[in-house]
Amino acid sequence: MTKNRTTQQWQDLDTQRHLHPFTDFDQYAKKPGHIINRAEHIYIYDTDDNQILDGMSGLWCCSLGYSQPAIAEAVSRQFEQLPYYNNFFQCSNAPAVELAERLVDMAPERFTHVFFTGSGSEANDTNIRLVRRYWDLQDKPNKRIIISRKNAYHGSTIASASLGGFKSVHQQFETLPYVEHIVDPNWFVNGGDLSPEEFGLQAARALEEKIDQIGEENIAAFIAEPIQGAGGVIVPPDSYWPEVSRILKARDILFISDEVICGFGRTGSLFGCQTLGTEPDLITFAKAVTNGFQPLGGVLVSDKVASVITAKGGEFAHGFTYSGHPIACAAAMATLDIMQSDNIFQTVHDHSAPYLQKRWAELGQHPIVGHTRGLGMFGSMELVRNKETRERLAPDQVSGGVCRDLSIANGLVMRAVGDSMIISPPLICSHAEIDTIIDRVTQALDQTAEYFSV
Repeated sequence: MTKNRTTQQWQDLDTQRHLHPFTDFDQYAKKPGHIINRAEHIYIYDTDDNQILDGMSGLWCCSLGYSQPAIAEAVSRQFEQLPYYNNFFQCSNAPAVELAERLVDMAPERFTHVFFTGSGSEANDTNIRLVRRYWDLQDKPNKRIIISRKNAYHGSTIASASLGGFKSVHQQFETLPYVEHIVDPNWFVNGGDLSPEEFGLQAARALEEKIDQIGEENIAAFIAEPIQGAGGVIVPPDSYWPEVSRILKARDILFISDEVICGFGRTGSLFGCQTLGTEPDLITFAKAVTNGFQPLGGVLVSDKVASVITAKGGEFAHGFTYSGHPIACAAAMATLDIMQSDNIFQTVHDHSAPYLQKRWAELGQHPIVGHTRGLGMFGSMELVRNKETRERLAPDQVSGGVCRDLSIANGLVMRAVGDSMIISPPLICSHAEIDTIIDRVTQALDQTAEYFSV
């Protein structure tokens, strides 16, 4: 803390001066949030010293928790040696070069280059530029349309938010005209009377129908998260991704796998595309690459794309002041050191994720849970009043907000997406800590049921 203030003073100042992201300012002024003061391991503490288990890993990013002194030490050393220099004008820096090599070595074999940004939003803006440049150099300038999915999240700049598929976001600005959206593979919400397998095929073939409608010669890329995180942890039915892969392989369209949330062990592999068996041409990454300790994002670029841009392109007129920032890259290197030395991916795959999925599925027996889904260290549930009819607890998707607040009151950060409740806990959670998560979720569900008189 820079000054010694009471919680009330911090909250008053916060509402008077601070415009928060994705926040209803009128509601926040009436009900200010927690002022987070410190953190350790998988817990955060507010200015009243309430301990809260962080079931969302910060904002999907603090996968190793908050007590990682090796990352702080790496950042401190880099501050002393080279706190900043740009990567424009025939210059580079050692941490950026080392990190690029390391990411390429870890990634699937076809990836040969990295473009660094400051965030996932900037990385998806970069993808648009890379895709456009690639097709122009291939003498196919008509390939401009990018297909995305409803309820996808790809960032918050004008370009990346246009790629995303949230109506509430799109209502607040003019979206880019070269983005088209298809149905998301949420079986519980969109599947109707179809089986999950039938719906997975139907949702995948919506991509094929959109391609046929627009014309393959006009489509530049398809962008998708392996699991749609902010959309409600939408885990597609098993039939979905094989069919999407079949469709893309038969057509001259680039595939962008947005791994900002799924990357770096969340699904038990380096990237979600490896877990789910897809073969993208571009991979968006950010968040957990530095354990959230420094802002860093980027794009892993396959040889298919990089070979065209580097050999034919001349100057690639795109970049950011903080592309390849040496301190952020040093933090990423230290993060990857921990992930590899502690065998995080394998531990998630073999132990943590199976246990979380087993315990999370048990919540489906609760009277107000209509559906649970999850993969790796993700979990999601749908709140309902009637399991058979899928009737919601209340109109206007208010039940999630009630359950979220009750969860925090019980010492657990759990996020609401409409009537869905989602978690993305740190990868380092023990079985006992997962049990604590489930206990606190259950308490919140019981209190939510009482609140809505179920």
